[in-house]
Amino acid sequence: MNIGMVCFPTYGGSGVVATELGIALANKGHKVHFMSYSQPFRLNLFNENLFFHEFSVNDYPLFEYQPYESVLASKIVDVAMYEHLDVLHVHYAIPHASVAYMAQQILKSKKINLPYVTTLHGTDITLVGRDPAFEPVIRFSLNHSNAITSVSESLKKDTLKTFKIDNKITVIPNFINIKDYENVKEYCIKRKYAPNGEKILVHISNFRKVKRIEDVLAVFANVLKEVPAKLIFVGDGPEKTNIEQLARQMNLQHDIINLGKITDPKEILSVADLFILPSETESFGLAALEAMAMKVPVISTNSGGLPEVNVQGKTGFLSNVGDVEDMSKNALTLLKDESMLEKFRQNAYNQAKKFDIEKILPLYEKVYNELLVKEVVS
Repeated sequence: MNIGMVCFPTYGGSGVVATELGIALANKGHKVHFMSYSQPFRLNLFNENLFFHEFSVNDYPLFEYQPYESVLASKIVDVAMYEHLDVLHVHYAIPHASVAYMAQQILKSKKINLPYVTTLHGTDITLVGRDPAFEPVIRFSLNHSNAITSVSESLKKDTLKTFKIDNKITVIPNFINIKDYENVKEYCIKRKYAPNGEKILVHISNFRKVKRIEDVLAVFANVLKEVPAKLIFVGDGPEKTNIEQLARQMNLQHDIINLGKITDPKEILSVADLFILPSETESFGLAALEAMAMKVPVISTNSGGLPEVNVQGKTGFLSNVGDVEDMSKNALTLLKDESMLEKFRQNAYNQAKKFDIEKILPLYEKVYNELLVKEVVS
């Protein structure tokens, strides 16, 4: 099967999922054609079935904003025609679902049928999508998608509630390749960051307001009152500078390690004792799943799809958004009890195995095949 894959290449969950899905499909023998303005950061092209088609959005004096959608639609049309795509898979509704519809209509004028799948990842629906300015376009492009998938039941409910679309939404959760998390060597030696045997807490994100990283600092400050610990930040984003300033104001800077963007966080997670994710909303919580695959229990909020990943009292603990005291109490409960921490570690790993790519990949292949059957029938 020839599959077109459209995603944002930047540091974030939707790009990671799209890239890892494409790699898994290529390993299974499908030809996967990525289209983006730069190479997705986890895309390794050392595979005969993986292809990357870059497009440039030029600056024109006439335009205040670059015409991203038009250029991408043209690239999709070009790749579909000359690479004979069977199906197009776009990740993130805004603006990719409407771009896919535009490309599909152009191709129909050339007697080419290209069905497209739209995968909803979260903030395209829960935050950006709630802007009334986007609502008509999103509802239209979702209703005209040949298939829609959502990464969690929570996101599916939010989409149906917000946009009241008529189209069917199939839930296919995010995933990891569990084999990649086995026998990870600790190149990131724990004693380098915790020389006196301190506990290590980790937070990984794109440092946006929705991640509530100030709550990570508050939890860490409470933990430090009772347990020697270090906090490792992985990632970058608009809130990074504010968080660094807040850490200095709280006099935490000497116990915090900022590592910035890291393509593969497994080595960092291999030395972690807890993963902290106090987000205001998470459609799924891919970072939490990656931590669990490395046997790291998760202290998180109970928002969005997180309860579908992090099991209360088993793989970690769930708290209401902003309840720093409860998150702190839960973190200390685990950090002070080694036997409980070890039990939670194993539970986290066992839960992560339920989201292995080997179990999720056939669900996407089923969606693709159903679209191709419909095309043949029609």
